[in-house]
Amino acid sequence: MDGTEGNAGQPGPADRSHRSSVSSVGAREVQLKPKHQPYKLGRQWPELLLRFTDAPDDDVAVDEPSLQFRRNVFFPKRRELQIHDEAVLRLLYAEAKGNLLAARYPCDVEDCEALGALVCRVQLGPYQPGQPTACALREKLDSFLPAHLCKRGHGLFAALRGRGAKAGPMEQGLLDAYRRLQDTGDSEASLSPHYRAYLLKCHELPFYGCAFFHGEIDKPAQGFLHRSGRKPVSVAISLEGVHVIDSREKHVLLGLRFQELSWDHTSPEEEESVLWLEFDGDNEGTPVNKLLKVYSKQAELMSSLIEYCIELNQTSEPTAPPESASGPAAAPDPSPLPARRPQLRRQGSVVCSRIQHLATIDYVEEGEQIKRVKPKRTTSFFSRQLSLGPGSYTVVQPSDSLEQG
Repeated sequence: MDGTEGNAGQPGPADRSHRSSVSSVGAREVQLKPKHQPYKLGRQWPELLLRFTDAPDDDVAVDEPSLQFRRNVFFPKRRELQIHDEAVLRLLYAEAKGNLLAARYPCDVEDCEALGALVCRVQLGPYQPGQPTACALREKLDSFLPAHLCKRGHGLFAALRGRGAKAGPMEQGLLDAYRRLQDTGDSEASLSPHYRAYLLKCHELPFYGCAFFHGEIDKPAQGFLHRSGRKPVSVAISLEGVHVIDSREKHVLLGLRFQELSWDHTSPEEEESVLWLEFDGDNEGTPVNKLLKVYSKQAELMSSLIEYCIELNQTSEPTAPPESASGPAAAPDPSPLPARRPQLRRQGSVVCSRIQHLATIDYVEEGEQIKRVKPKRTTSFFSRQLSLGPGSYTVVQPSDSLEQG
């Protein structure tokens, strides 16, 4: 069960970098609370699969859970950088690398190469001229780069390439990034700096450290007959927001901070289990309210996790210092705090939202009725939302020129 049942209620302390989780081969995970007993949860595993997944009964009957050590979803990234224990850094590095190689973390090619170079340094030691060659890296390329970037041909053609074949762009790009790494040259030195560098690079990815859930969304209608269907997605939820990721194309479809969305869910008793995400958008230049339906048996878990993350953020926010009662406010500190590291925002980056690829419902409230229109929005369907000042999800007032669709 991708995601966490443990996140659906009130989790335990959020000050530990790792927690136990129960997982099965089908990438279905449950993050455990401190009070959970793995043995009892293992006994309930078939019931959990039937309730929160679409797995066939035959698969449920033979599925065997395994106990794993995973990063705590509620552990802040800023505190991760304060860790100095090499064993803990190695665990965090191994999990981040596994998520990247499995393409759970969509990542642009140049960043995959930079991260792959750090893996080369950890596994192969400092770069030595001529060793390894780009062609040698080809044999174990999927140990350094995500599988979908390492696809090679099979059969006779692939066999004829041989060792002497010219290196492909991925092998050469990885080797160049490995060569550029700055190193002391001491192969016996601690690997902590390289683990830390890998994690720091992963922190630029907006979905690092997320809990992942499976779901489906509607495809936009295409063709003369307006044929549509559904596409599989991963929903990644962290302390910062929600990302909807195309499971096949390995890129982000929608990324929202909590202050940019409103949400709710419908239970199977009412209709099909759905997580609703509502956010600001536009239709042909006109402000619009958009609704995205995420079909998933885990909608209840996702909704509960969003709610808890918002509560956790609000309780951990520092209070503003009181103003001085004896005169004007003090002058600002001449040495400003370091700027926050920018997230990856290249043109066409896989981490940028692709709202044009979504089939959303646009609507507006007019009078006492809510109508689907070509749009302007005056209110939200949902009361569950977070407002944090500028940049928040806001009400758009209607205009007389509203065009019905």
